Amino acid sequence: MTLKEQLDGAMKQAMKARDDLRLSAVRMIRSQVKNREIEQKHELDDQGIIEVISTLAKQRRESIRLYQEGNRRDLVDKEEAELAILLGFLPAQLSAGEIDELVTRVIAESGAQGIKDMGKVMKALTPLTSGRADGKTVSEIVKRQLS
Repeated sequence: MTLKEQLDGAMKQAMKARDDLRLSAVRMIRSQVKNREIEQKHELDDQGIIEVISTLAKQRRESIRLYQEGNRRDLVDKEEAELAILLGFLPAQLSAGEIDELVTRVIAESGAQGIKDMGKVMKALTPLTSGRADGKTVSEIVKRQLS
């Protein structure tokens, strides 16, 4: 079953269950996917949809951070609930330990020496972690290991 079919099924299920939050989140994903398809003038495959969902998840994480700074617990709760729904459509997320191992392996394979080689390491890591780990987290681990 493709990711697009999963989204359609999730939307129907949320409508039947009258789950407004889930319905809203799934509609948001489908809307963004449709916009990206119009932009690129072709239908997105699963990888393209994963990129869209990853972008939306990143936006939710940033919103959560900002709402926490503004002491808006009600909005933090809503964003966290949406983030959980988004993560349900992404492949299993990598743990910090798994990211560490992956970064170590890529650094060894690429022969990176210091922080100046961060771009080279990130370029090699991005396809391996796309949709499975937050880019900011991966970047911080790369910086730490190259320092």
